[in-house]
Amino acid sequence: MLITHQGNSQVKDNKIDILVQQYEQFVIVEDESLDSAFARFNTIITSLKALDEGHYNKNYIRKFLKALHPKWRVKVMAIKESKQLTSLSLDELIRNLKVHEMTIKKDSEIVKAKGERRSLTLKAKKESSDEESLTSKSKDEEYAMAVRDIKKFFKRAVRFVRQLWNDKKTFQRSRDNKNVKNDRKCFRCEDPNHLIGECLKPLKDKNQRAFIEGS
Repeated sequence: MLITHQGNSQVKDNKIDILVQQYEQFVIVEDESLDSAFARFNTIITSLKALDEGHYNKNYIRKFLKALHPKWRVKVMAIKESKQLTSLSLDELIRNLKVHEMTIKKDSEIVKAKGERRSLTLKAKKESSDEESLTSKSKDEEYAMAVRDIKKFFKRAVRFVRQLWNDKKTFQRSRDNKNVKNDRKCFRCEDPNHLIGECLKPLKDKNQRAFIEGS
């Protein structure tokens, strides 16, 4: 019985040590609700009291306040300055904090809503800016196409004028050649339709024969 009792005492002491360590390291994370945090904290202190009836710590209130996230700092300072820690029970503290928790939650929702509205506004501005950029780009492309069309038109006009000028020059050259040809005539019979080398008429005098022979 002595061995059994000593073994049970050792197990009990180990459990107490573990619970004390959990109590000392107790921390409430930012997104944890008060109900969840209080449930964990209450489990620890209840277990300590069950294992050690003499384990009663008046600093439970201060410990819980110290474990709160920094976002609760203003509320914690207000509670400490009220000088009611000695008479305030843990249940009363939780009720008091839960009222403030609702305020924090509401403020967080307002901030989140403002952030979403701002995000939507920025998105709308970006889309509007992108649309204006696309419109401006489209206008630039239309202007560039118009300039290209005008250049093509002038090139075609220049080619057309050049063609007309060349045709006129060709026609003038042809007419001049024709006039030159019309001015030429047979030296023997003075017929403009052929030259003397093609003439079938006999020579009229010695001068013509001499000219032909000299040629």
